[in-house]
Amino acid sequence: MNLKNKKVLVTGAGGFIASHLLEKLVEMGAEVKAFTRYNSRNDYGLIEILPDDVKKKIRVIPGDLRDYDAVYEAMRGCEIVFHLAALIAIPYSYVHPGEVIETNVIGTFNVLNAARRLKVKKIVHTSTSEVYGTAIKVPISEDHPLQGQSPYSASKIGADKIAESFFRSFNLPVATIRPFNTYGPRQSARAVIPTIITQALKGNIIQLGSLHPTRDMNYVKDTVNGFVKIAESEKSVGQEINIGSGREISIGDLVEKISGFLGKKIKVVSKDSRKRPKKSEVERLLADNSKAKKLLGWKPQYTLEEGLKETINWIEHNLDFYKSDIYNI
Repeated sequence: MNLKNKKVLVTGAGGFIASHLLEKLVEMGAEVKAFTRYNSRNDYGLIEILPDDVKKKIRVIPGDLRDYDAVYEAMRGCEIVFHLAALIAIPYSYVHPGEVIETNVIGTFNVLNAARRLKVKKIVHTSTSEVYGTAIKVPISEDHPLQGQSPYSASKIGADKIAESFFRSFNLPVATIRPFNTYGPRQSARAVIPTIITQALKGNIIQLGSLHPTRDMNYVKDTVNGFVKIAESEKSVGQEINIGSGREISIGDLVEKISGFLGKKIKVVSKDSRKRPKKSEVERLLADNSKAKKLLGWKPQYTLEEGLKETINWIEHNLDFYKSDIYNI
């Protein structure tokens, strides 16, 4: 399926990955509608900082994912839906699990149900590597057991299973993308890489949680390429597909790599207040991306080193965007 001239809806459009996806879709010639969380300030999130020539080609529709009518009306007339909207912060899910579950589960149901009734041609539902929990086997393939180690991951497991049920029960053309730890320009300090970079740029002491867990870091442009290829492929319908680099690195080693790029000597303080509960910590994530390579012809184009340099450069020029003196949950 060629996305040029296709009428597309992106939910969660004010977010980090979505902002890069919007740029890509506009570049490809799609007709793009962006569904964002309503607020009285008319603040459209990261859409605000996109280039003007991109913004003018995007129709922004404010609403609430939990409001079925709002979702239905936003989706009307669309052929393809990229469903990225979710509450994604794991620490926030410890504080407000009910809101996270309602948004991620009921919100996803609303998207799928509206897509079914409107006969949308393709839905790309966004999952997360967090649904796997701590790796039982590595690399982690799509048949790895799902483990709800936080309210956030449990909510995403629920959303994934609802998407699967709509494919099996109603033949809904839905595909599930399962990105591993995406990073890059515009990402908030909720995530570990901007947390490290912003604190390092403003001082020589970094406060983090646990340093030993490993993550599979995937540059945002590679993740967006995965979204596009899944949308374009007929073979992706009914599938869950990992999008990850196939390379893991510990949080501690990330600090060393970033401090090397910055040319700074950094002291790391591991704070209990930033650590996940012991049984909730995901110790290891490493993607098996062979399915994406075989089914979609997708593979990562960026090395970790290349992606980090681009991310550091963007943050250096946008440091006022960040509140590095607080713990962003």
